[in-house]
Amino acid sequence: MQIHVVQPGQSLFGIAQAYSTTVNNLVEANEIPNPNRLVVGQTLVIPIIGSFYWVQPGDSLWSIGLKFGISYQELAEINRISLIQPLQIGTRLYIPPTQKTSREFNAYIEPRTTVTPALENSAREAAPYLTYLAPFSYEVLRDGSLREPPLNQFPQIATANRNLLMMVITNKENDQFSDELGKIILNDEQVQENLFNNIITTAKKQGFRDIHFDFEYLRPEDRQAYNNFLRKAKARFSKEGWLVSTALAPKTSADQKGKWYEAHDYRAHGEIVDFVVIMTYEWGYSGGPPMAVSPIGPVREVLEYAVTEIPPQKIFMGQNLYGYDWILPFKKGDVASAVSPQQAIKLAAQKNVPIQYDVRSQAPFFDYIDENGRNHRVWFEDARSIQAKFDLIKELNLRGMSYWKLGLSFPQNWLLIQENFTVEKR
Repeated sequence: MQIHVVQPGQSLFGIAQAYSTTVNNLVEANEIPNPNRLVVGQTLVIPIIGSFYWVQPGDSLWSIGLKFGISYQELAEINRISLIQPLQIGTRLYIPPTQKTSREFNAYIEPRTTVTPALENSAREAAPYLTYLAPFSYEVLRDGSLREPPLNQFPQIATANRNLLMMVITNKENDQFSDELGKIILNDEQVQENLFNNIITTAKKQGFRDIHFDFEYLRPEDRQAYNNFLRKAKARFSKEGWLVSTALAPKTSADQKGKWYEAHDYRAHGEIVDFVVIMTYEWGYSGGPPMAVSPIGPVREVLEYAVTEIPPQKIFMGQNLYGYDWILPFKKGDVASAVSPQQAIKLAAQKNVPIQYDVRSQAPFFDYIDENGRNHRVWFEDARSIQAKFDLIKELNLRGMSYWKLGLSFPQNWLLIQENFTVEKR
């Protein structure tokens, strides 16, 4: 497969011809929301085996081979060109596919009060590319009982696609993470006993095989209590043959301050649980100023610290499946609207504005003016931004990627999983 960035004057027909494919293949693979009005800067994933490269000034067979991890002799042989004659600028070279590596993929799905047909369909579409499916969430009550989310067909979808069903357990009250509830769970042994018994009953009933604790906004003084809680949970649930995992805030040092961070002990979690999901997103968030949701620099900084404390084979990179649309100028108290990558492309087409790409953040964005004359900026994800994250997973040898959350369409992501990895199944 190949990522193509639409240039001025290009059409689907011309792009299809350049890559020896068809317009229908491009439309179907990318679920293009604007086939008759492509946007300059829009990315397309070209569904071909391998990729093409057009010779640029200064290129040689050796430099191109180095770029794609192939010998210059093999490159010349595949393309039936001379080893000794200079390359002509603009020559199209075929690059064979590289060897895939195996990785695991998780996706959270948040049904809230009901499971809509659209949300269930989103799970069905994503499940072939997943190792884990994680309904969000089972909320712990103060006596150790659980408030259950609606599951509908999620267990059946997971079974049909060999997904391990993940039981996500949170310290949420009134739709907010609660430090007071966290204090009770982590320090009251009777509540813990009730909770563990309720988890076992529910997991056996629904078929959960990973118990995933997403305890956030904890009191800093409960750091060791959380570690002890996880040791008890691991001992208890390992007897059932289940995995235990946790979600962690994105830290860059062991002593990072703040209630989102201090009780999350990277080294202890790395020693105790089977794997962790590090929530490497929300730098750009709905209540903050416009910026990329998961800029590659801060993501890299978090993960490079994480691998010093946690074995990389236990680390999932967190990844957003959404972007935000901000009104400019941003004022404190403003709330941006969430958009899917598909919605963002459609909006750019409607407003007839080009999509730009911020190389530093490795993320696309565009600006537009709405019908009321207000300026907007939209940051979102595309094939380039997700490929940058896949490259980082390979570089750091991480376990895989975990998505927050299903329900927002991003078909290019699933295409690129196939291109880069073999998805491990459970």
